[in-house]
Amino acid sequence: MSVEHPRDMLRRLGLQAKHSWGQNFLSDEVVLENIVDEALLRKGEPCVELGAGLGHLTRFLLASGAKVTAVERDRDMAAALRAQDFEGLTIVEGNAAELDFAKTAQADQVVVVGNLPYHLSSVILFEVLEQADHVTRAVFTLQKEVVDRLAADPGNRDYGVLSVLLGLRFDVVHCFDIPASHFHPPPKVDSAVVKLTRRATPRAKVTDELRFRKVVKAGFAHRRKTLSNSLKSDDSLAPKVAEALAAAGIDGVRRAETLSVEEFAAIERALG
Repeated sequence: MSVEHPRDMLRRLGLQAKHSWGQNFLSDEVVLENIVDEALLRKGEPCVELGAGLGHLTRFLLASGAKVTAVERDRDMAAALRAQDFEGLTIVEGNAAELDFAKTAQADQVVVVGNLPYHLSSVILFEVLEQADHVTRAVFTLQKEVVDRLAADPGNRDYGVLSVLLGLRFDVVHCFDIPASHFHPPPKVDSAVVKLTRRATPRAKVTDELRFRKVVKAGFAHRRKTLSNSLKSDDSLAPKVAEALAAAGIDGVRRAETLSVEEFAAIERALG
């Protein structure tokens, strides 16, 4: 499938990429096709594309036969999408960071795909967590170092809060890297594609998911401190930390980055 280069398209439309909005347009046809392949879209399956931009990825998503809803908050880009008259495409002008995915797609279960602005990555990933019951899969293009963190294993220095929180509900896979030169304008760093596939059941039993998140965030709040001291920095957890660690069979002198999802869940249950 041949697509117009973003540079030429922007020039033709009299537009410029908005750097403050993190607009970096991907046009490499092989990469676009590979992203759609990772999404494993079925004919008619509801798919929400975040930050559709000029419609390069949109075109490949539609070719899969999926029912695509393109979300774009830039009015100029939304107008460019409409001008291309994509058959079967629903266009929504809105902020991807403030979106109810299922409601937007008018479906209970959706696939979410997007080339995310770097400054909104964490916000959108937390939205995926909040809406996990409705997100079967998510395939995102992100800053490479962010993908490295999401897919990191325990004991890796990249392992952190989102590694654990996403790991509870999703299988996380670092699919492939994308050099900065594949974008227009090229960002200052390379990107990578990550795939989140919702698990049929959570990786571990959690009695209170909000408390689980609190435990994970407190654990990583002071990475150089022991797990015990980090958890005690949260006043709401502090009184029960020692007892909970003992009940969970976890040595409090360890550091958060060494704990598996299952071990964080064991601490949460012990705090109940």
